[in-house]
Amino acid sequence: MTLNYIAGEWTAAADAVPNVNPSDTNDILGDYAHASLLDTERAIDAASRAFRNWSRSSIQTRHDCLNAIATEILSRKEELGRLLSREEGKTLLEGVGEVTRAGQIFQFFAGECLRLAGEKVPSIRAGVDIEITREPLGVIGLITPWNFPIAIPAWKIAPALAYGNTVIFKPAELVPGSAHKLAEIIAHSGIPSGVFNLVMGRGSIIGEAMLKSSEIAAISFTGSVATGKHVAQACTASDPMKKVQLEMGGKNPMIVLDDAEIDVAVECAVNSSFFSTGQRCTASSRLIVTDGIRDAFVAAMTKRMTSLVVDDACKVGTHIGPVVDQRQLDQDLRYIRLGQDEGARLVTGGELLKRETPGFYLSPALFTEVDNRMRIAREEIFGPVATVIRAKNYEEALEIANDTPFGLSSGICTTSLKYASHFKRNAQAGMIMVNLPTAGVDYHVPFGGRKGSSSGPREQGRYAAEFYTTVKTSYSFEETA
Repeated sequence: MTLNYIAGEWTAAADAVPNVNPSDTNDILGDYAHASLLDTERAIDAASRAFRNWSRSSIQTRHDCLNAIATEILSRKEELGRLLSREEGKTLLEGVGEVTRAGQIFQFFAGECLRLAGEKVPSIRAGVDIEITREPLGVIGLITPWNFPIAIPAWKIAPALAYGNTVIFKPAELVPGSAHKLAEIIAHSGIPSGVFNLVMGRGSIIGEAMLKSSEIAAISFTGSVATGKHVAQACTASDPMKKVQLEMGGKNPMIVLDDAEIDVAVECAVNSSFFSTGQRCTASSRLIVTDGIRDAFVAAMTKRMTSLVVDDACKVGTHIGPVVDQRQLDQDLRYIRLGQDEGARLVTGGELLKRETPGFYLSPALFTEVDNRMRIAREEIFGPVATVIRAKNYEEALEIANDTPFGLSSGICTTSLKYASHFKRNAQAGMIMVNLPTAGVDYHVPFGGRKGSSSGPREQGRYAAEFYTTVKTSYSFEETA
């Protein structure tokens, strides 16, 4: 059994579940302990007790710990990337790339430890000085999803530790392997006991305990809209109230205008819609194409999709790995049937595939004759399913793009500076892409959206300080001679 990490010790549990490879369901990566309510409470208590010393530790100490974590992650990126691909199902190239990003995130925040700054400003009153500083919050509960099992934990854990907070980390049940390896690396970095704690298991037990605990100061959550709303309500209702940060769903549009370079547009759409098996909150599942290029775009997309290889995530030459598990596969298939029932035309894909090993293989699906009011155009599917929506011109395309309850990422393919500039100003999303896939962001800049996609301060980059610290304004009277 692979153990939880609580108060500086590897801790067994009464319950454990197997970690199954979606590319080969006969391949079990191991049995991973599920924390109990008591385990979670012990972890929260340990983090609470460790906070005082860690929050007052030197910036050099924190830098050295985070830098050691980054160095170890990057030195083992091939090993960790293969593990990630085996348990989550994204291709080996994507898995190694994600691990690399995790290491880079820890590198960035190691540097941020040394760049902590405040302000000293004059008062409107004579003889009064004002200092504005940032301080850590306390114990932070981190709840992460299965689709990025090391990058998303990294971009939450690294800033939490860099700014002097202590951590309770609850990874998704489907992907405990990457979380456990990350915890091993953190445990050997010099981080004091109790500062970082790993509790694997069910959200109904661990997550609820974190939400109810008066010792947890803040919750950062990435996951579904329904669960995110529950987290927000619980944090608001808790006593004392918890600071909350939410990253939830997306139904991201990509506009393709008549003047677009069709090869560029097709590659952007294929990458956005189908890579990582479409299991990205930034994936583009609504391709809004203007009349003049629509037929040529659909033909080029269909041709390009026939060249995509769906197979074992770790096999050389695979472009798209399996869906993460049976439950997600069933959801993808339900939406494919729903799209056909709604009157959309399934141009290609959407079929179960058999490969050398038993797995959750699905060919990427493309729908045309889609109206933006259809459920397949409004609800997040989280699979390799894309829809083509026709628009008369740029103005109608922009209106359709913004007609969604979500607002995470939005893209446009065009050679027109006029339309590109207008789109950047008027697209209702947190991240805008011009002639680039809607998925794929840098680690040193803010990540997040608006409307139903995100709530609270942005993640990543220097903007992470907005969530992981609180601002203090100090006044002092200095009598002048």
